[in-house]
Amino acid sequence: MSVEDDQNLLQIVQTRPDPDWLSVSREDPIEPDLPIIDAHHHFSEHWGGYMPADLIEDSQGHNVVATVYVQCGWNYRSGGLERMRPVGEVESVVDVTRQANSKQSKTNLAAAIVGFADLRLGDTVDDVLATQVAVGDGRFRGVRVNGTRHATFRFGILPRPPFHLYTDPMFKEGYACLGRHGLSFDAWVYHTQLDDVAELAAEFPSIPIVLNHLGGPIGVAGYQGHQDVTIKEWIPALKRVAQLPNITAKIGALGATVFGYDFVSRPAPPTSKELADAWRPLVEPVIETFGPDRCMFESNFPLDRSSGSYGVVWNAFKRLVSGTNAEDKRNLFHDTARRAYRIDQ
Repeated sequence: MSVEDDQNLLQIVQTRPDPDWLSVSREDPIEPDLPIIDAHHHFSEHWGGYMPADLIEDSQGHNVVATVYVQCGWNYRSGGLERMRPVGEVESVVDVTRQANSKQSKTNLAAAIVGFADLRLGDTVDDVLATQVAVGDGRFRGVRVNGTRHATFRFGILPRPPFHLYTDPMFKEGYACLGRHGLSFDAWVYHTQLDDVAELAAEFPSIPIVLNHLGGPIGVAGYQGHQDVTIKEWIPALKRVAQLPNITAKIGALGATVFGYDFVSRPAPPTSKELADAWRPLVEPVIETFGPDRCMFESNFPLDRSSGSYGVVWNAFKRLVSGTNAEDKRNLFHDTARRAYRIDQ
């Protein structure tokens, strides 16, 4: 695809909810004592801004005992070697959460940190990873490299990767460095790219992979209004990925515009029951395919504020598995994330 074609792609924009709209998205928590590790959130000035104090306030009422910070390109170093600039995000997360955690003991903010490193650097990326481990306060667990690419649209604020990034030989050379440091990999792709994740997992079976956002079932562009087509393509690919035992899956991020839901355009925010009913066709296949011991829920805040408040989103997750036994709930809300991100509580 030429540069001109790339510029003319359909742009999918993440809609920020009106603060008044979001303020009425409130419910009493369901199962308030159920321990939660929020397996995926960000801090950023984007999307209306989101910092530790916001997350602490949002989580009131739910038993969020720990969180996992995942990179979003926030607060990179402004100078020095280009490859080292993403280290600034890890340094910043450590700094702001160390301060926030010193003021409260309920939620261990950023108990695990997932940063970014350009794995296309090959072996050269090794010193980037080593530096992130060194500055990570014992909490640096791995990297996420965005692989999302589709020929018909563009979504998100992260740089758009090349097609088949995860199968590139230089990327794989850098990826191998994760194993030397005992790090994991967060994979973010669309459902049309899941076979690339399976190939990576099979070639490097000792490196754990966390599949982000249900494996990216697309709901925009040519898939808009055709969820049946998405599901027909997505589930077989999801099953192929699930055959690789070093892969676990995150469930969430359905507030991201790319998944095709548009609750933010409603006059009033949805209830948790409405969210659960809408999300069920995408959530249940992931749990059925991977099993609760390989799945974890994520808030994906602040992006998922376009679905409703933090508490309402977690209520929706709880409704989705209301008939599940206690052990499976423990895995989905806490234990799978604890294992995947090596969180010591």
